[in-house]
Amino acid sequence: MTTIYHNPRCSKSRASLEMLEAKGINPTIVKYLDTPPDKTELAEILDKLGLQAEQIVRKGEALFGELGLVDKKLSNEEWIEVLTQNPKLIERPIVVNGNKAAIGRPIERVIEIL
Repeated sequence: MTTIYHNPRCSKSRASLEMLEAKGINPTIVKYLDTPPDKTELAEILDKLGLQAEQIVRKGEALFGELGLVDKKLSNEEWIEVLTQNPKLIERPIVVNGNKAAIGRPIERVIEIL
């Protein structure tokens, strides 16, 4: 089963979804801004990505600065909490295919996990 954590307003997210559909894959679409992953789900996604939570934080988002996170040193669990409470800060798109996952930047990363 393939799942895309999708933001329809993001061109990279739309391109990843279009690529999946062009390959005949009809993924489960999670509009993560409306339905953010909970802490357990995000931890599982991170494990599949092979990344720590801080590595998927969109540090260029204004919200990152507004929350005072610029110079913060947080644990992985604390970053997970920040991300589940502020899903706008999660890098996108994330595609999960079985026990593998990839951030679709660049889109070729998604192709590698199919």
